[in-house]
Amino acid sequence: MKPKKEIKKVLFQSVEEVPTMPMSMGNMLWNKTGSWRNIRPEIRLEDCIQCGICWKFCPDMSIEIEAEWPVVNYDYCKGCGICAEECPSKCIVMVEERK
Repeated sequence: MKPKKEIKKVLFQSVEEVPTMPMSMGNMLWNKTGSWRNIRPEIRLEDCIQCGICWKFCPDMSIEIEAEWPVVNYDYCKGCGICAEECPSKCIVMVEERK
């Protein structure tokens, strides 16, 4: 796995500096959006065929591949369920969030 590059945090000094339209301000490193979800994906590794499709389709890039196995980073996962829907072996199940 490649080391992550250093990303500079974008800060605005006033309201006037904030863009008038939505736009990406770089890495979501500081915007941990995982608290938004009410369901979460859980991967049954015994059924996983290591195809990487869950990683490829995740819109939040919250699925990482570690030692050839998918791992969900729950700090960023919003629980959209795209990974579970696209998984060919159906090893990803969406379960109710536990707090």
